[in-house]
Amino acid sequence: MNIASLGSPWFWAIVGRLGEAQILLPATLGACLWLAHRDEARPVVVRWLAWMAAAALVTTITKVAFLGWGIGSAALDFTGISGHSMFASAIYPPLLYLIATSRSVAWQRAAWLIGFVLALVIGVSRVVVGAHSWSEVIAGLAIGCAVSVSTLWMARENHPRVPVWVPLGVATWLMLTPAHAPASTTHDMVTRLALKLSGRSTPHTRAELHRRWLQPSASNSQK
Repeated sequence: MNIASLGSPWFWAIVGRLGEAQILLPATLGACLWLAHRDEARPVVVRWLAWMAAAALVTTITKVAFLGWGIGSAALDFTGISGHSMFASAIYPPLLYLIATSRSVAWQRAAWLIGFVLALVIGVSRVVVGAHSWSEVIAGLAIGCAVSVSTLWMARENHPRVPVWVPLGVATWLMLTPAHAPASTTHDMVTRLALKLSGRSTPHTRAELHRRWLQPSASNSQK
């Protein structure tokens, strides 16, 4: 079954926007600012943000390496880790869990499980819209899930009570911004950085990667 047939292009585009840094990070930072003033939550917040920053750095390095120097894998169709998949899987499970800590254990488990499922759907959307390959999405989900699992493991012993306005504010932000926020410019920023560091005038493309991979095969077949 064709995944794209499960929803309209508009649906998958909106789902994909839920993984944009410009939409996720403000909601995350807002929740973290409130949580940071609670002694029991501060270590979790600090480490969560630190691990997330490290994951974002690794993701950016892979993108810059390909765009600037063409470092990738044609066999895996890999040109860089999916940032949407990474941010979604690094943010949604801990974020939903933290805003559910004042509820029962069943609610907490349901919250982080929904977070992982949502991240997976966002990853699928990146393949459906043609922005990433499966290998890039899987890599993003893997590194993001590592951040989430580490954060959730640490947070299991810390249960700050979250007022009702925190989840309501986060939910409102995530419902309203995907359809109305300006288009993300993070890819353009990464592209400019890659070109500046590499000295190239144009970025490497996926088509070039596959063309280079096919050239040796074509040469060998002619011998």
